[in-house]
Amino acid sequence: MSKAETATGVKLGRLGDYVGFRLRRVQNQLSRDFVNATADRGLRSGLFSSLALISANPGISQAELSREIAMDKSVTVSLLDDLERRGWAARKRSTQDRRRHALYITPEGERELEEIFAVVSTTENAVLHQLSPAELMLLSELLDRMYAVCVREE
Repeated sequence: MSKAETATGVKLGRLGDYVGFRLRRVQNQLSRDFVNATADRGLRSGLFSSLALISANPGISQAELSREIAMDKSVTVSLLDDLERRGWAARKRSTQDRRRHALYITPEGERELEEIFAVVSTTENAVLHQLSPAELMLLSELLDRMYAVCVREE
């Protein structure tokens, strides 16, 4: 049994043995801070990460995007509809496979993305400064390895 305690002295008990609980606790707080900091933009869950992945992967398919944001394909379609309504992204028929849509960010989407990344940097600043650059790199590597296992199991 884990002897871990929270910052307020509450014992985690057996929950301290589960990485999912620990990750979710941090993610919930970061998400709450992000939602509060971007409330004026009316962003819904998954919109920012979708836009960022489209920017980093021009021509990504809807299926690939859905897998990477870990959301159901129907939710991804709804997110893409919202991104298109806002003028931030566009779906185009793939030139390699006409059954597939290729996703692209618009110049307006790139401008919006830069502003949102600035907000994210601010909201994550305190958390990130708890880790050294080497620890942060290690954490990122470990999380990517864990995610790769999750994707393989689907």
